[in-house]
Amino acid sequence: MRFEALPEEPRVPHGFFELPEEKVVVPSSAFGRVSLSVRRAGSGPPLLLVHGLMTSSYSFRYAIAPLAEDYEVFVFDLPGAGRSDAPDVPYRADALADLIGETMDALSITGARVIGNSMGGYLAMRLALRRPEAMSRLVNLHSPGVPTPRMWALQAAMALPGAGAVLDRLVRRDPLRWAFRNVHYYDESLKSLEEAREYGAPLATPEGRRAFHRYLADTLRASDMRDFAATLEATPCFPVPLQLIYVRRDPMVPPEVGRALAPRVPDAEVVWLDEGSHFAHVDALDAFLGAARPFLAGR
Repeated sequence: MRFEALPEEPRVPHGFFELPEEKVVVPSSAFGRVSLSVRRAGSGPPLLLVHGLMTSSYSFRYAIAPLAEDYEVFVFDLPGAGRSDAPDVPYRADALADLIGETMDALSITGARVIGNSMGGYLAMRLALRRPEAMSRLVNLHSPGVPTPRMWALQAAMALPGAGAVLDRLVRRDPLRWAFRNVHYYDESLKSLEEAREYGAPLATPEGRRAFHRYLADTLRASDMRDFAATLEATPCFPVPLQLIYVRRDPMVPPEVGRALAPRVPDAEVVWLDEGSHFAHVDALDAFLGAARPFLAGR
């Protein structure tokens, strides 16, 4: 689908914007006092949703309501995403993992179930290794965790002189089109201007573009993932029950990533979906929930 052909609103309705937004100030060891956008729904045991790169809490718009039937669902925007602050600090993976835990502390939730999409799942795994008491179960959807040739190439590119300035020029030309191009569904009728605005709005600001560069240059360092994978190999048992969900046709985190990560956490439950893209919680919602719900319930 061409950007010019995008409908104003998504074809499938959702209730994301009906959830009241809270601005929660989180005292963070790495990010200072950072204001994060938080929404919550439902009642029951706490369930925290952590989004990935180039998206926001909006990416869970279709999953929140069904999950809120059984849990009190908390969903928030990471720094530099959605409606959260974008502090001018390094965005290292361990610092962001700690921030997730600090956000849970600020919300007075502990022992929560957690679902992380892509980068969000990678960060949640790091948190589980650092603070296993923070969560009771972890579902990772399309999570990286081992370096790929593409990630080594990204690390090399981000280390080049002037890389941040070049990225800034590319993105600021048209932040909405950039956001549109970087979200992939096999059913493109799920795309909308609403979504492009949600993901593109931070990129329209210098602070948001700087944060985006930091995520690419700091958070997703292939060398850090190499060390993380080695830590997993040296850990006899992952500290919390872990489910890894991968999609066989994921164009962003290809199947070989799941096949490489799974042996490093042999106690994890590994699920392969035949439908969906990198955002199965949007375009293969029933399949995703069908896998995640029993695991979250401990069945």
